[in-house]
Amino acid sequence: MSGATLVAIFRRFGFEVASSRGSHAKLRRYVGTLKQTLTVPLHDELDTGTLRAVIRQASVYIPESELMPHFRSD
Repeated sequence: MSGATLVAIFRRFGFEVASSRGSHAKLRRYVGTLKQTLTVPLHDELDTGTLRAVIRQASVYIPESELMPHFRSD
């Protein structure tokens, strides 16, 4: 999975690209007055461990039941 694909998935949850620096994008959304931020590497192919780390980071803001269907292929 690529970083661009991850950005597209997180856009579905209301995140927008706030900035990018080097090969990483900072995604941000606001829920009420709460600011939620994710950092996504913009690599062509993400290592499994890196993908897991981003999913773990996102699961703080998005319930796993909503998030995981975007990453599983049955």
